Amino acid sequence: IMVPYLLLGLSFGYTAALKPTCLSTQFRRPGDYIIGGLFPFGMDTINLTARSEPTLVVCERLFVDGLIWALGMKFAIDQINNSTSLLPGVKLGYDIYDTCFEPLAALQPSLLFLTRNGTTGIGVVCNYTNYQPRVTAVIGPHKSDLCLVTAKLFSFFLIPQVSYGASSEKLSNKELYPSFYRTVPSDKKLVEAVVLLLNKFGWNWIATIGSDDEYGRGAQELFLRIVGNYSICVAYEGLIPTDLTDPKAKIQLKDTIELINKTKVNIIVLFAYTQPARALLEQSISMGLSKKVWIGTEAWLLSDIASSTSNIQSIGTVLGFIMKASPVPGFQEYVADLFTSVQQDEFCQESMESYHRMASGGLGTACNQCDHISLHNISPILSRSQIQPVHVAVHSVAHALHRALGCTHQGCPKATIRSWQLLHFMNTFTFTVNGQSFRFDESHGTNTGYKLILWDWKNGTFTHLPVGDYEKSLYINKSQIHFHTADQKEPTSECFRECKPGQIRQIKGFHLCCYDCRDCPENTFCSSKDSSTCTPCLEHQWSPVRSTQCYDRSERYLFWNEPLTIALLTLTSITLCLTCLTAVLFFKNLETPVVQASGGDRNLLALSALALLCLSSCLYIGKPSDRLCTTQQVVYALCLNACFSTFLTKSLEITLLTEFPRWAPTFLPWVTQRRAWLVVTLCLLTECLLCFSYLHLGPDGLRSDYKSLRSEVLLVCDTRSWLAFALMHGYNSCLAIVCFLCTFMVDTPGKKYNVARGITFAFLIYFIIWIFFVAIFATLKTVLRAVTQISTILMLTLGILGTYYIPKCYIILLKPDLNTVNYFQNSIKEETEGDSQ
Repeated sequence: IMVPYLLLGLSFGYTAALKPTCLSTQFRRPGDYIIGGLFPFGMDTINLTARSEPTLVVCERLFVDGLIWALGMKFAIDQINNSTSLLPGVKLGYDIYDTCFEPLAALQPSLLFLTRNGTTGIGVVCNYTNYQPRVTAVIGPHKSDLCLVTAKLFSFFLIPQVSYGASSEKLSNKELYPSFYRTVPSDKKLVEAVVLLLNKFGWNWIATIGSDDEYGRGAQELFLRIVGNYSICVAYEGLIPTDLTDPKAKIQLKDTIELINKTKVNIIVLFAYTQPARALLEQSISMGLSKKVWIGTEAWLLSDIASSTSNIQSIGTVLGFIMKASPVPGFQEYVADLFTSVQQDEFCQESMESYHRMASGGLGTACNQCDHISLHNISPILSRSQIQPVHVAVHSVAHALHRALGCTHQGCPKATIRSWQLLHFMNTFTFTVNGQSFRFDESHGTNTGYKLILWDWKNGTFTHLPVGDYEKSLYINKSQIHFHTADQKEPTSECFRECKPGQIRQIKGFHLCCYDCRDCPENTFCSSKDSSTCTPCLEHQWSPVRSTQCYDRSERYLFWNEPLTIALLTLTSITLCLTCLTAVLFFKNLETPVVQASGGDRNLLALSALALLCLSSCLYIGKPSDRLCTTQQVVYALCLNACFSTFLTKSLEITLLTEFPRWAPTFLPWVTQRRAWLVVTLCLLTECLLCFSYLHLGPDGLRSDYKSLRSEVLLVCDTRSWLAFALMHGYNSCLAIVCFLCTFMVDTPGKKYNVARGITFAFLIYFIIWIFFVAIFATLKTVLRAVTQISTILMLTLGILGTYYIPKCYIILLKPDLNTVNYFQNSIKEETEGDSQ
């Protein structure tokens, strides 16, 4: 049905294009209730910056979209006036004015709408309840910055104002703008859709640009506020000028492109109206900006940029959201008929009369360019222009008026309705337009959802290709989207890579959400992918590198079933057997000269002490405890003291015979025979006293070492009182030094047995073993500390056996001819004589 009308209109438009029409007179009609309209017929105001007097603001060029929106309002009102169900018997009038996209231009008609009905003056009264303004409601304006100005005026008078394009979130404030409504979603919904789109494709390194106006600034502010919750990094944010006549505008656009190029982003989100968006895209083309993905909004996506800008395909891929809007049935036919009618003199004469019938105080619609345009000029825009928001805006007022009047299908009563009385019905009731239900939400807006469209060129033909939609969730048909990349797949735009489990984000540069991924070190973990710090494990836990959790440490000590433990136990058994065999051999040969010369029955005590010392090595195996740690030190000290005290008596005996022969008769009985046991007992009692002090001052106790081993807790015996420890073991060291000093200077007669030599070497080995033990033990932090202690005990036992007792066993078993009284008495006598000489 529509095509014949269009063809007819096009043909007629071509023939009558040279003749002015009366289209400019179509935007004012009288009626029972007047609805004001604010539409951008024109753009590019003349000399606005040089304006020094409050003269009328004039636009230079016609804005075709604004003209079509205004025709949409006229169509809706004509449709309502011809309806038998909506406002039957009531004729709506309209008064439509140009805003020029400028607040200054929108203020004058807004003030006219506020004048008292039938006059050109605004009444100043205390109570405006009964005040009757010129208009019952206002449709428009289109831009948010204009609405922020006009909405304050209309909200004071509580005149319903329904915008068909203002999306600023600021206008959702019902306290500031109680009578403002809109038939488009707010920018908050749009921004949420854009952020979900970025998140869906994994684009987290982007630039965002807004036009330097209320729409651009407001949308960008919302975007930056929401985008941080999705780990998306904004590499660059900027504003582009709206006044393109300003000499600085070109420089600002150039700087913007250069800064975008430096960031190396592949995604640009653009919140701007048509003219600033066109200027930015043209500048990017002229400067050779590499192809990007441009994400736009309805504010510029549906304009003629794609069809009119040279080499526009070189910018890359253009995606964006436009409001879901159904086509308005009959509108295009209505426009075609209207363009046919405005060519006719009779129609124009009637229009002129109706136009002048409404007094406006000399203010005209200022759409002189409208008379010089044909259907042919507007048909490309007419086919894609979204009229539904305007159509719904008009119907919202008409339905509110219908309910306020109490209309029925038979007709509407004649009554006076104040503008503020419509607000209740607009707030609470659902209305239907062309079979679709609408309702203003709590913020006085309608959320109809969005369509995701792609600028698509196929076979040289440009189309807006729907590729998805957004209402409560985002749906994208990725198979329909062909990007500018070589493989036509989505490009990557990432400042960071997805961190693996156990990695944290390490911020780099000045971008707070741009980071590298770093592994969590040992004994720390990362609980979430978004974490920027590693959480330390508890002391009793551990974790490997790049861990997501901590694990309980296992206990580590010298286990009985370890191969090293088995080897040490085998060596302990051998050492113990040697000690016991030596003791048995000495016991059987106790009265022989070699045993008597070595200390007699005191040797049995020394060998028993060495056997116990050898057995004490088992105390270092298995799980330690406080009591076990204390027992280790006490047993070691007492066993060693019992052995050393027997050597002390023999060393003193040799010293008296060799160094102090005159004192020998006096003191010799105290270190030989039975009195020698008194010396041994005194030494043991002294050591027991020191052990008691050790137990009182601070015995060794169990300590859990969490630092030495990676994944285990090392159970070690810890010295709590170094003073008590030094006294207890220092006493034995003093005995060893005394014994060594008493014997190492004794001369050795050739081929004669030397009693002192064995003692000297025994204690020399003791000193060497202890030097190595202290050096090794201080550096080890593992179970090898226990191994070192066991090894020290075994080496010391074997050293004493090998240097002092084994040679005597050799004489007993293999040289019985030397085991005589004469041999040992002569050996000692020769030692004495040698020393005296």
